[in-house]
Formats: sequence, C-alpha cells, structure tokens
Amino acid sequence: MTPAARVQAAIELLDAIIASARDGGPAADTLIARYFKERRYAGSRDRRAVRDHVYDAVRRAADRPESGRAAMVGLARERAEIAALFDGSPHAPAPIAPDEPGAVSGAVPGWLTPLLAEPVEQDGLLGRAPVDLRVNRLKATPDQVSTFFPEAVAIDGLPDALRLPEGWPVEQSDAWKQGLVEVQDAGSQLISAACGAEAGMTVIDLCAGAGGKTLALAAAMAGRGRLIAADTIRSRLSRLAPRAERAGATFIETLLLDQGHEARALDGLKGRADVVLVDAPCSGTGTWRRNPEARWRMTPARLDRLVQEQARILDFAAPLLAPGGALVYATCALTDREGAGQVRGFLKRHDGWTAEPLGIGQGRDHGDGLLLTPGHDATDGFYFARLARTA
Repeated sequence: MTPAARVQAAIELLDAIIASARDGGPAADTLIARYFKERRYAGSRDRRAVRDHVYDAVRRAADRPESGRAAMVGLARERAEIAALFDGSPHAPAPIAPDEPGAVSGAVPGWLTPLLAEPVEQDGLLGRAPVDLRVNRLKATPDQVSTFFPEAVAIDGLPDALRLPEGWPVEQSDAWKQGLVEVQDAGSQLISAACGAEAGMTVIDLCAGAGGKTLALAAAMAGRGRLIAADTIRSRLSRLAPRAERAGATFIETLLLDQGHEARALDGLKGRADVVLVDAPCSGTGTWRRNPEARWRMTPARLDRLVQEQARILDFAAPLLAPGGALVYATCALTDREGAGQVRGFLKRHDGWTAEPLGIGQGRDHGDGLLLTPGHDATDGFYFARLARTA
C-alpha cells in the first residue's frame, strides 16, 4: 500500500468504527482485524501504519465525528505530512478543500464534561497506558517473578505489583503461562486490596466478569474460604475457569445470575458474606487510555441507564452482608453520578451502614470514597468506597 492508500484505508475503517459506535456494534479492534483479514495483500507495515492513523484520529476527537473522512481531516490539519497525502491519486483520498470541516480535537465529549468529578485532569485521560502485573501469591513472590521481567519496576503502595512499558507481550512469557502473574492495572489492584479479604472468609465478587479481581481476592485469601464469582453474562464468566486453573485458584465458585432476578439466586447467601465487591457496570470513563472509542459510544440516555443499574445492584447486594461485613463499591468511571453520588444515595436509602476510611495512601479522598485518575495516580480512573454494615 502507498502512504496515501493507508490514509484512505484508515478513513474506511473510521467510517465503520463510527457506525459501530453509534449502533452498538463491534469494537474497533474487531473491525480492524476483519478489515485486514479481507485484505491479505496488506503487509505488516501497512497494517501497523493504518492502525496508528485510526487510533490517532480516535484519540484526538472527543465527540463522535460525522464521518471517517472528517476524523482524518481533523488529524491532517494538525499534521502536514498526513495532509499532503490527500492528493487524489489512485487509492488516495481526495484533496482537502480549504473550508472542509474536520473533527474537533478534545479529550471529553462536550455533554459529559460538566459531569466529571472536579479533581479529574482531562489531559491525562488519553495517555498511553503501561502494562501492570499482579504477582500471584498462590504461586510466587515478587522476587521470583522479577527474574522473568528484569525491566519491570515496583509500584509504590502495592507490594505485589510490577509495571512494564506499554505493549509488553506478557502472555508470551513463561511467568504468565505458569500462572505466576496476571495483567491487572494498579488501580484495580488497589480496589481488590480495599476489600480486606482474608483466609477463611466468605467473599462474593458480584459483578465478576472474566474474574480479574476475583483472582486477586483468591490470592489474598490464600486459597482458603469461600469465594463466589457471580455475573449475568455467561460468556464473560466462562473465561474465569481457565484463568483460575492457571492461577491455582480452583476453590472459586461461579454463579450465573438472571438479569433482573439476581436476588433469587443469591437468596441462600443473605447475611453470610464477610465481603461483597460490586465492581459495577459503568461508563468506562476511567479506561479511555485503553479504549478511546468508548467516548463515541456513551450517550446521556445510556449513562442514565447505567446509574439506575448501579443503584439496583447495590440494593440487592446489601442484604448479602453479615453484620460487620464490608460492601466495596467500585467503578472504572470518573463521573460523580456513578461514584460519589451513587455512594451518597446508597447511604441515604439504607440505615445501618457507614463509609469506612480506606487508608490506602494513594488517590484522593472524594465524597465518601477514593478517586484514582490517570493524571494524578498513573492508573486507570476509578472511584471506590468501602461501606460497613453496622446493624
């Protein structure tokens, strides 16, 4: 492919990504993989260059562009070397007209900006994310793992965490294959630590997904006790079993819940849990470093639905706790409606609960919980709080 043809390919892909974001279709990575599967003539350098164009255009446009061309024109207005490739030659995009509009640059969609928690630094939301590892204490110590990754650096406040540069192929390493490490953002590790899970406890990960935090809880429990990973999405929950096998965390139980009727399946656990983690479905505003196209998928109506769902999950989670138990609420979101406001609403609806100090030494106090942001903490963005059942 010529350099100009690569730009045109990026425009075509951006058209597909914009349509998919609007209609709730596949993610950008899936669309890119399909595109090149159908165009085997494109070499590795072509694929890499087109992918870079696509993600550079995605990262710079906060609001969903009108078209792939508008997204690339916006980028071209900032990069003369790309603008020069709009030359109208075979397989190249047509020249850019002087008055042709391009996508506006920005970090946060206009409608969402006033909803962000005030301390959030917008400039940090789209930086490149490193690769963070969690040492699996069921199988190894940090010193043992560091021999596999001499380039890794320790992360303050997290004795089991190591950090590698962006794009490090961890899953090709012997340490990963042997279950000695898991890829897990440092912020996510802090949330798992905030649960205070210990051996012999009954712990429920209520929105477990593929089980990243479940595995961290399993290690904290030293493989002893009762640990239940629950979720409403079978395909996500099914990914936990092979991960748990590799990690040596075979005591984990899985529980598939029926959306809207979760309380029925959880009835036998009422009043029995020492810890319940609610890592609630959310807007994902804290993960834009890894998934910048998520900005194009979020709408005010979708945010409203998520906020309602978060409150509903908290309400059926609360009865699961034994007196003195802890409910840890977390989202990878940076809007106050999903974070501080959600916790405040829970405490108003439920008597006999109080927010506990987290005492982690990282992040910033915000409302009744803790706020982590990429710009301040070099982690993904999270809000979490620990709520104790006092009666």
